Amino acid sequence: MDDTTRPSRPSRLPYAIAATGLVALVAFAWFARGWYQPVTAGSEAPPFTAFTLAGEEVGLDAFQGKVILLNVWATWCAPCREEMPSMERLKALVDDEGFEIVAVSVDARIGERDTSGNPGGDLAAFMEEYGLTFTILHDPSGNIQRLYQTTGVPESFLIGRDRVIYRRMAGPTEWDARPYVEAVGRLLDTS
Repeated sequence: MDDTTRPSRPSRLPYAIAATGLVALVAFAWFARGWYQPVTAGSEAPPFTAFTLAGEEVGLDAFQGKVILLNVWATWCAPCREEMPSMERLKALVDDEGFEIVAVSVDARIGERDTSGNPGGDLAAFMEEYGLTFTILHDPSGNIQRLYQTTGVPESFLIGRDRVIYRRMAGPTEWDARPYVEAVGRLLDTS
């Protein structure tokens, strides 16, 4: 049989390339698995930085050793406005130096608009209007939303002294309701 009449054999090269690509993808997923951990109850709270109303940079480490109610919000958000008074009442109910409410606003700067077109908010005026005495921070970059993988505002995280997230809540919450007051109390007692 001469070479011109011999049936050609299918090339195995495409299969080898596909197999090599699959192995590379699985290896990458395995080594990068820590980069894509969801932020859920039971996971460690990601470190973040934001700014005080005086413009000083503050990070999660500033609240070391405390139980934290971390709230991501904005002044233009109606559910956020609905929720804020219950957070102030929770602060009064849980009068403990080991507990801190940290509300991080993702508002654009005053006079600017965020990527969705929402106007920047006046955080100091908002605090005064609602009589808020807990910690308000500002993150106009919205970086905290990426770090905590929020789905919108408001979204809150109850974080223990050990930096573990014990509860994640999307949407407005009545924080002074008994189950939340008790949850904070348990974290203060045990963590």
